Amino acid sequence: MQMNNIILDKFNTGEPCVGTFTHLLSPTALRAMKQTGLDYVIVDLEHSPVGPGTAAELVAAANDAGLGTLVRINAISRGQILKMLDAGAMGLIVPQVNTADEVRELVSYAKFAPLGNRGYCPTADGGWGFSEDYASGMSGYMAQANERTLVIPQCETAGCLEHLEEILAVDGVAGIFIGPYDLSIALGIPGQFDHPDHIAAVERIRKACADAGKLCIMFCGSGDQAAGYFRQGFPNVAVGIDVLTLIAGTKAMVDTAKAGL
Repeated sequence: MQMNNIILDKFNTGEPCVGTFTHLLSPTALRAMKQTGLDYVIVDLEHSPVGPGTAAELVAAANDAGLGTLVRINAISRGQILKMLDAGAMGLIVPQVNTADEVRELVSYAKFAPLGNRGYCPTADGGWGFSEDYASGMSGYMAQANERTLVIPQCETAGCLEHLEEILAVDGVAGIFIGPYDLSIALGIPGQFDHPDHIAAVERIRKACADAGKLCIMFCGSGDQAAGYFRQGFPNVAVGIDVLTLIAGTKAMVDTAKAGL
């Protein structure tokens, strides 16, 4: 794995950062995405057919292409967390979080001692013990991994919104990922993203992250929405899902071709 983390580096330097979700089981698609100007991809274990084994292959392909890599896991599971981080993922997005205690458990699995209790083995993360991360030995690698591994709870539940500041204060939490769809459901206004309650909740999360000096990532469905969230002050946006982008692009091409008939 690279010693740097482009997502963290861009946040620290105040540069905008753009990613997307991948639901395609295709390393080739991820290598191609590097040609688009994207900074990172999110390998999705929650809402896609991707399993842990395929996810590890996708993380490797994205890293090799020079893209940042996050994995959205589907549970706070020690085994799943270890496998994704050992594969070289730069961080984890964790859905359906409600309490700070859940986040502390997450940190304990994702961070090495003394911050957590992540299990150790020479793996792809750290070049199986041969990367520059090991210039100062095993302890040097562990410190590097703790610094660059992003633990990002997803704020999409009433519980997370209620305990937001407490969750952000947990040592080892890098920031928050906003899931607007489930958040709107939790607020009782499914899909009403222009509702004042949803707008206020999103801004509250953004501001709480900014006040804590931590990352905030907003998911959005289009480039226009992403531009609006950048103007609002978000440092990072995740735009769309690759399979939907494929459909939209191919459909536009087909519609244009058929217009000539």
